[in-house]
Amino acid sequence: MENHLTEITMTVNGVSVSRNIEPRVLLAHFLREELGLTGTHIGCDTSQCGACTVLIDGEAVKSCTVLAVQCMGQSVTTIEGLAQTTLHPMQAAFREKHGLQCGFCTSGVMMTAIELLKQYPNPTESQIRQGLDGVLCRCTGYETIVRSVQHAASLMSKQELPQEEEVG
Repeated sequence: MENHLTEITMTVNGVSVSRNIEPRVLLAHFLREELGLTGTHIGCDTSQCGACTVLIDGEAVKSCTVLAVQCMGQSVTTIEGLAQTTLHPMQAAFREKHGLQCGFCTSGVMMTAIELLKQYPNPTESQIRQGLDGVLCRCTGYETIVRSVQHAASLMSKQELPQEEEVG
């Protein structure tokens, strides 16, 4: 059986990347295995847990449901792409309000919450809980997650960036 590869090009975290891959490779596996971006976690491979959520052209998408070839020409942002020289306000809020426990779901929660805050810049607790419904936290840290997203909304609405912190 002949191995057919397809060349794809996309922007990942602001950098253009091109690779020859099998057309059946899921975006989650492409990010982790081809690009070494292991912050995108794979928890179920069935789109139930949301740990693999990334932004594709600004929209939160479970990367285990998308073939990498479907992202040809698109812009993908992973958790690694949020922080440049300082923490993104969402990351700072999770740090300040203890929004993570084991950390496995955290990247998916944050990426989902970023899209949520675009839709609802000042969300109610109910809107946050409903918006994060597709991301499962096995540690049941939902209370601190909700507080973290509320705090991120406050930081982002004030356009208040966290104090200059080295990412490292």
